[in-house]
Amino acid sequence: MTKTTKKNILNILGKEVLPGTSTTINFNIAKLYTSTKVEIPIIIERSKHSGPTILITAGIHGDEINGVEVVRQIIAKKINKPSKGSIICIPVLNVFGFLSMNRFFPDGRDLNRVFPGTKNGSLASRFAHQFINEILPTADFCLDFHTGGASRFNAPHVRVDPKNEQLIALAKIFNAPFTLLSKNLDGSYRATCAKKGKDILLFEGGKSQSSSKEIAREGVQGTMRILHHLDMLHSNFDPPIRDSDTLIIKKSFWMRAKYSGLLHIKILIGKHVEKGEILATITDPYGKMRHVVKANNEGYIINVNESSIVYKGDAIFRITKESINE
Repeated sequence: MTKTTKKNILNILGKEVLPGTSTTINFNIAKLYTSTKVEIPIIIERSKHSGPTILITAGIHGDEINGVEVVRQIIAKKINKPSKGSIICIPVLNVFGFLSMNRFFPDGRDLNRVFPGTKNGSLASRFAHQFINEILPTADFCLDFHTGGASRFNAPHVRVDPKNEQLIALAKIFNAPFTLLSKNLDGSYRATCAKKGKDILLFEGGKSQSSSKEIAREGVQGTMRILHHLDMLHSNFDPPIRDSDTLIIKKSFWMRAKYSGLLHIKILIGKHVEKGEILATITDPYGKMRHVVKANNEGYIINVNESSIVYKGDAIFRITKESINE
């Protein structure tokens, strides 16, 4: 029988969580105008056996439902009950945005651009500061789930810093269909984790205000593969196996609309296309103009703008240009 010591007690938001226990702690930083509390549930599962602590988050942008669904399924299927160590799940970080299906905090800030935050700043900045100082320090490894913004549908992929070989190796274990090598953005959660020495994988898939079973499945199965690698996946589960390895993308670019009008997509997300292949048409509402959109180069379609109407210059397709696997 493992003896409980101060060393293996998880201390989060001033509360002690013992090994072998399950608990939910409400993270409360502000109220609505009506004085109603807005609380963020932090769901913690601890094994009796010592091991790493994994922090799994979603909903940094309140309208990104796919990420929330991934973490919900991880909890509902009890994948978050580790064979060793601890798993902390926060399905909705930006509850304010989630309530109104909005990307931002009530102060108009993008939470994912104000990390690590400040003690006396805006509401989003204060939240980021408290999260980084009181929750993140408990984690050894982080998984963060996102979707494409607005009407842009992302093929399921993981984003990692191209200079971090360890994260690239972990992305291969997660094994999403694609892995994008991309620099950390200033003010982002991912960049702050890097500065704090916390390894993090950021998963992207689907689009805002929409839920996709296929995207959720990729996120859940990737998480299971990571937990299996860390020897944390409970024996009740078998690690999912993919038929192919993740395609590691070094470069990609956006194709933009040459005309304004109605957009008619002709291609599936994630498909490999040849140069000159028809991707879409753009028409006017009056039946007088029809422009055919063709691929500028060979590659995979990793992002599609699913908006029915576009303006000249709008991003409509993101196509891979160079990959390590090639």
